[in-house]
Amino acid sequence: MPLLLKKLPSAIIVTGFIAGLLDGTAAVVNFMVNTGKDPAIVFKYIASAVFGKKAFTTPGWSMIAWGIFFHFAVAFIFTISFFFLYSQIIWIGKNKFLAGILYGLLVWVIMNQLIVPMSQASQPPFVLKNALVSMLILICFIGIPISLMTNKHYLYKKL
Repeated sequence: MPLLLKKLPSAIIVTGFIAGLLDGTAAVVNFMVNTGKDPAIVFKYIASAVFGKKAFTTPGWSMIAWGIFFHFAVAFIFTISFFFLYSQIIWIGKNKFLAGILYGLLVWVIMNQLIVPMSQASQPPFVLKNALVSMLILICFIGIPISLMTNKHYLYKKL
């Protein structure tokens, strides 16, 4: 793993992939536990941000594939953003867990207050319990892993 995190492009790819995989898995498990429905709906919902209701009515795997693609694209955008912020804001490296928690919350705010409302996806009503679970997922599976892996990259870079 250290060699994969030493060079910036590979560190971003590995970090983005792991964060996307962790977050996607957590979202699917949460959805299945709460609804008992087909987990493909999670990725169709993500695809609906671009394709609208067509994402749910198009047969086959194409919308699921688009949803997975968009999910990972967003994970990589947030990963790249954190790598940039890390090199610009000194305290992040000294407070990697706090930085991960705050970044997970920032991701939640951006996704729920900016991205989803601007997309074609239907916005579910605000339910505090669901919002807290969503925040916790983003903190644990986006914010903290990205923060820890970015920190490792910059530590290896110094060696």
